Amino acid sequence: MNPKFMENAVAENKSSGQRTQGAGSDGRGARSKAPVFVLGCGRSGTKLLYHTLLSAGGFAVYHAESNAFNLIGLRFGNLAKYKNRRALLDHWLKSKLFYRSGLTREEIEPKILAECHNAADFLRILMETIARKQGMERWAESTPLHLLYLPLIKKLFPDALIVHIIRDGRDVTTSLNRIGWIKPLPWDKKRRLLAPALFWRWIVSKGRKYGRSMASDYMEVHFEDLVQKPRETLLQLGAFIDHNLDYDRIQRHAQGTLRDPNSSFRGDGAETESNPIGRWKALLSGAEVSQVESVIGNLLRETGYELAGDEALRRPSLPISLMSFLYPIYFDLKLWLKTHTPLARRGEIQRMGISDPPTNPAASHQISNP
Repeated sequence: MNPKFMENAVAENKSSGQRTQGAGSDGRGARSKAPVFVLGCGRSGTKLLYHTLLSAGGFAVYHAESNAFNLIGLRFGNLAKYKNRRALLDHWLKSKLFYRSGLTREEIEPKILAECHNAADFLRILMETIARKQGMERWAESTPLHLLYLPLIKKLFPDALIVHIIRDGRDVTTSLNRIGWIKPLPWDKKRRLLAPALFWRWIVSKGRKYGRSMASDYMEVHFEDLVQKPRETLLQLGAFIDHNLDYDRIQRHAQGTLRDPNSSFRGDGAETESNPIGRWKALLSGAEVSQVESVIGNLLRETGYELAGDEALRRPSLPISLMSFLYPIYFDLKLWLKTHTPLARRGEIQRMGISDPPTNPAASHQISNP
């Protein structure tokens, strides 16, 4: 984490009267009104769980990832400076992140220019403005990569409740490999499955480590439990966030991925949308399962998953042992460079989905599946 980035953000937050805490005379510090962050490794079901919350009612509906901490808070520099806030708005107002908010320029621009001093201010202003327009008192956020920024998020939103969704690392590996999000280094192409597997281990381990310091404000939910035991899982989650997650209502008012599953296997005759669990069993060979388990087996066990590969084949070769050691360092280095150096100002702005304005931006919040 960028110490300067965190120091500036916390200082600005204190100087503005702890705006982002939301704890005031209106009782927004209460657990039943606290913001909820639904986070996890990509392809782990973050959208499914987030859209489940939205379908339950009582939350502001925003069908997009805010990218507040992993992109906006880095890409546009110190937002305490007016010129940086102006640059942020010049880009953001042309992006899908704005179009899907259902807001007009007039409803959001003045507040960003007047009150936004850091990434948390941006997220708070955005979500509270959406909530106010929709007549809601609460909001949730779901940008998977925000899992890497949990210490900063918790500093700036002290009342935030963190829900970390965890999915079988073998299914996540299979999905990430299919869509090519996590690529191996050139000399590891013959072991390409291991790059996403190691990424899953790296980011889930970080999230769990950060979560342990948050005590009762952190909860882990298994994707498989959400799919196979939804009533029981939602009952436990509802108690944690102090919100009524009525399964029957959620089914009647299904939004986003509850209506249109977000699958990397869409159209694959070998797979069905209704069976998202254990796909790795059909798609990976026995040798590939053993190879993947050789680098993530310990974390699979720690998170409650049984190993299936041949124990003898799970003994890593020297190249695999080197990958297992070096890739977490490589991921840490990339994260440090993106948050601690000028490379932050060259952030992946395409994540914002910048394009020409749609015909009716005010209706864009009706889009169901980002």
